[in-house]
Amino acid sequence: MAEYRSGFAALIGRPNVGKSTLLNNLIGQKIAIMSDKPQTTRTKIQGVYTDADAQIVFMDTPGIHKPKHKLGEYMVQVARNSLSGVDVILYVFDVTQEFGAGEEFILQLLHEVSTPVFLILNKIDLLPKVNLLPLIQDLSLRFSFSEIIPVSAVTGENLDHLVRVLKSYLPEGPQYYPEGMVTDQPERFVMAEIIREKVLQLPREEIPHAVAVQIQELIQRSEDTVYVGAVIYVERDSQKGIVIGKGGQMLKEIGQRSRLEIEHLLGSKIFLDLRVKVKPGWRRREGDLRALGYDARKDYSLIDIGGKS
Repeated sequence: MAEYRSGFAALIGRPNVGKSTLLNNLIGQKIAIMSDKPQTTRTKIQGVYTDADAQIVFMDTPGIHKPKHKLGEYMVQVARNSLSGVDVILYVFDVTQEFGAGEEFILQLLHEVSTPVFLILNKIDLLPKVNLLPLIQDLSLRFSFSEIIPVSAVTGENLDHLVRVLKSYLPEGPQYYPEGMVTDQPERFVMAEIIREKVLQLPREEIPHAVAVQIQELIQRSEDTVYVGAVIYVERDSQKGIVIGKGGQMLKEIGQRSRLEIEHLLGSKIFLDLRVKVKPGWRRREGDLRALGYDARKDYSLIDIGGKS
């Protein structure tokens, strides 16, 4: 009888290469927010894949980029620290983009670790097949990858193969999380991320990444209704006006879309109370970052379960 395998796999890459989409499709449920705006993921998000013979804890990390403020520095540090203490590193590369300085920087980081590195060539549904082999040959000369696996996170192409190969690299071990658990993130975090996703997706004007969401109240009002009090923080009054919209219409739309998704998450009806507040320069102050949930002491290291550190 085959032994049960379990382990940790870190997803790293440049912003907007499809790491969150890949994570969601691998575990079969949305836990990481998605947006066409880069640097959407800000913290280490763990998604749990479980089947009859293995459990894989995937770690989605912020896109590696040149930081411009304390929040950016925090995001890059989270991604860099994910390279240690895992069993496999999945370097996600967008095949529709040119290899550049950002990718060169990531490869420099990977040269410093001894962990097996998979090159995940994502978005192959958007690339002519004739162009795939030359790309593989070029990237193979830049780094000695343990595996090179072309996939499409959107269509699901080759994801089954990725999981099969990944299992073979995992050590024998226990099932860290109970069956049916898909993330270790608390409900408040997931709800806040759902609301932030809608803020990034809906406004027609460009909303910079000066948006944070905090769930301040979570109260069971009746047997089937939960009150959720949330605050959307921005850095300037002009951003507040964009989020609220003319006559409050934008905030209403954000609330409606968020409510539907949160109700699906909680399995009950909710009353969502959304407010927008200005917190000038919050991305540049460590105290504000910690208050809004971006705590380096919590996110810079892996969880400690079963001796994993």
